[in-house]
Amino acid sequence: MRLWDFHIQIDPEASKPVFLQISHAVVEGIKSGRLSPGSPIPGTRTLAATLSVHRKTVIRAYDELVAEGWITSTPRWGMFVSSTIPELEPASAHAVTAQRRDPFRIGFSLQPHLKEVGPLRAAPGVFNMGSRPDMRLAPRTALARAYRRALTWSPESLLGYSDPRGNPDLRRALSAMLKSTRGMSTDSDDLIITRGSQMGLYLAARVLLKSGDVIAVENLGYPPAWEAFRQAGGRPVPVPVDEEGLRVDALEAIFKRGRLKAVYVTPHHQFPTMVTLTAGRRLALLEFARRKGVAIIEDDYDHEFHYRGRPVLPLASMDRWGVVIYVGTLSKVLAPGLRLGYVAAPRPALEQMTTHRIYIDHQGDHVLERALADLMEDGEVHRHFRRARRIYQERQGAMVAALRNVLGEALSFDVPAGGTTIWARVAAGIDPADWAARAAERGVLIRPGVFFAVDGRSRPFVRLGYAGLNEKELREALKRLVEALPSNKKARRAPRSR
Repeated sequence: MRLWDFHIQIDPEASKPVFLQISHAVVEGIKSGRLSPGSPIPGTRTLAATLSVHRKTVIRAYDELVAEGWITSTPRWGMFVSSTIPELEPASAHAVTAQRRDPFRIGFSLQPHLKEVGPLRAAPGVFNMGSRPDMRLAPRTALARAYRRALTWSPESLLGYSDPRGNPDLRRALSAMLKSTRGMSTDSDDLIITRGSQMGLYLAARVLLKSGDVIAVENLGYPPAWEAFRQAGGRPVPVPVDEEGLRVDALEAIFKRGRLKAVYVTPHHQFPTMVTLTAGRRLALLEFARRKGVAIIEDDYDHEFHYRGRPVLPLASMDRWGVVIYVGTLSKVLAPGLRLGYVAAPRPALEQMTTHRIYIDHQGDHVLERALADLMEDGEVHRHFRRARRIYQERQGAMVAALRNVLGEALSFDVPAGGTTIWARVAAGIDPADWAARAAERGVLIRPGVFFAVDGRSRPFVRLGYAGLNEKELREALKRLVEALPSNKKARRAPRSR
């Protein structure tokens, strides 16, 4: 088919230049199969006269097509569709006239879709009762000043490729913090900075697990960690959790079944039940790992938020045998969007984690890391820790009082010693998943117990976060939760939470 046999519509008022309208129309004709490879197209004078445009406009359109390889120019013979373009399957009329591709159309196969297990996302005006911190408390002004200083301090070292383990100043500052607050004998060379604790878990899984290896995980527990382990080929096997934390005695049977390579645990404030792993079980877990040559991945995701007594020191502080990979985060304390986590581990493990990191990210944001090191060195981060801890403790008190006042017949819970959430058992007659769905319709996001179960079976619990909401917002969120309770089911007083 000749070019002059199909219509090119020119819109002089369109934002797209006329020469591009012409060249795009020719391209669509070629892609649709209506202009076949090697077929002639009219000269610039002919097409200019046909479209009532200046010849220079057509020349510019043809120059564009020649440069992109759609058409060729043969002296004394004229213009032709490039013979190197393969014959294409004719498209539908709708596809030919469409000005942009269908974003949902895909021409290749994908792996099965992963189940999304990330944090709750809230639109404006929606109360998110997940475990996120209050970003309004972040030291934004101080961070902005430190970021500007970092950019002018040594841009040639911070803006180029650098140490994939992270900025050395931040690693030194973190090392000092871990020694003073967690009792860990960690040097800067024992650390790697990651983009959040989730990257730390992912890297740990990559160096520990191969296809079919077993990793014991808490049940109930943290789904994003399980998925990181699965992506490395690991097979998460659930271990019960009770009022003393992980049932360490259950690990022997798992080990005997074979290929147990690691244990994932949140000993300080167990996720999601908030119980603390008792001293006896901590020692038993370390001894089990030492005897069996099994790694412990310790996720200390909210160490700073402990309100009654001193925080329990991490397992890593007692590790003399090199069995613990310690994963921490600053995102929970400062702001999730900063994506700052870290891992302390035996150096052979860190070396392999660093290599894996190079292939997916090479390095983190060294400017941000240098800025944060500045804030840690001058005490700003520590002052923020204390300020946030005081505010979150006050919000926990307000949350507990309000829950008992307005939902005392629907929920039962123990007040945790720290953290940013309440783990509550629902009364008989209330379906947690249904309640969460009805609450979401009213602009409140909560997690039902089923979300934290390895087997995906329903559990009579809900997880309610308070850190990200001030007292006025908490009252409104709880009011909506009451409204979301099933009206046809009178809630009886719930039994104890565990």
